[in-house]
Amino acid sequence: MLAVHSNPVGDLGTQDTGGMSVYVRELARELGRLGHQVDIFTRRRDSREKATVDLFAHVRLIHLQAGSNGDVHKLALYPHLDEFCNELERFRLREGIHYDLIHSHYWLSGLVGNWARDRWGVPHLILFHTLGALKNRTVEPEREPELRISAEKQLVECCDRILASTKREKNDLVHFYGADPEDIAVVPCGVNLDLFRPLDKSKAREQLGLDPQGPLVLFVGRFAPLKGIERLLASMTCLRHHRRLRLVIVGGNGYDRPESVNLVRLSEELGIRDSVVFQGRIEHAKLPPFYSAADVLVVPSYYESFGLVALESLACGTPVVATRVGAMPDILRDGETGCVVPDGSPRSLAQGIDSVLNGCRARSADAIRASVLKYGWAHIASAIVDEYRDVLRRACAPTGSFSSTKEDVETSHAAYASGTRKDGSRLSTG
Repeated sequence: MLAVHSNPVGDLGTQDTGGMSVYVRELARELGRLGHQVDIFTRRRDSREKATVDLFAHVRLIHLQAGSNGDVHKLALYPHLDEFCNELERFRLREGIHYDLIHSHYWLSGLVGNWARDRWGVPHLILFHTLGALKNRTVEPEREPELRISAEKQLVECCDRILASTKREKNDLVHFYGADPEDIAVVPCGVNLDLFRPLDKSKAREQLGLDPQGPLVLFVGRFAPLKGIERLLASMTCLRHHRRLRLVIVGGNGYDRPESVNLVRLSEELGIRDSVVFQGRIEHAKLPPFYSAADVLVVPSYYESFGLVALESLACGTPVVATRVGAMPDILRDGETGCVVPDGSPRSLAQGIDSVLNGCRARSADAIRASVLKYGWAHIASAIVDEYRDVLRRACAPTGSFSSTKEDVETSHAAYASGTRKDGSRLSTG
């Protein structure tokens, strides 16, 4: 697995560490449980990080150099992908490994995956997680560059299988990138049902020091413009009739960061500062009490590829109000486990929250949880393994484009030593 820009064990809720990191980590864990050998490659951020970490049974995390250490904008990693590729090949040769399959996450990783595909002669699958063309249609102030759009189009054309987490994402890949629908498999994201399960609401609130009686609305996620936190804050002004209502916001890089300062300032301007709790970043394993303490989770996003936090909330028995993004129309049952609002306006969000506070709280947490049991990682990983096997079968077929003979491996090793491919071209990701 390739997760170049986002460490799967990074600080969740900070820049570039969100649902993708959870996905990679949880999928790898489940694949390891099934007995598959998984190596996850990511960028080294700190010189103190161990080169190789045993994450779970049969799963390793390997840190490779790509530019300078520390936090950098993910686009700044692009010029250093060649370095990452070379480090990857050095590791592979040193370990004496011949991988059967490459699974890339995000377009930067996809470029490395394509290089490895050509180099090693094995199939390459990709899950984009987000699409540049879709992000450019949101409120994100920083537009995705043409470099990313072109790279995603290239990856759509040459990857052996594209994984999409929703039918909508599959349609977007076809519409915006001209992808062949036959090359796309729809497999939803999963949720750790062992970690995310209902807890006693009163005890959860007591543990977190929250009001034991008042209505509690929750947001969990990164402080990025596309998350729509500002319209969730604005929706609180329409809910003043709920006495002692509180909005708890989990996430962010720190209270002194500009995005945090701006949200606090906005809550003051809206006159709701006393009703908003900025909780800061919470470790993923410590989120269940927050979900269980809440009466409703809100996903006010302008864009989500899936929306993992909604699955986590439902698994904890807490209903969800969401905009029509990602998998929300698929996983929410209106009036039973929450609702999808017709638009993302503050008033529409407030109406959705109001309807849940007045209705869904009467449903049992176990009934809400039951609606997402099919999204357990055991089911999702099994479906992904089916895709792996199908791709490998096609690669091994007489008409397939791949071969994994001893001669091919030796040729690859010789090419590495000379820095060239078999056709004589220089090794490059760019």
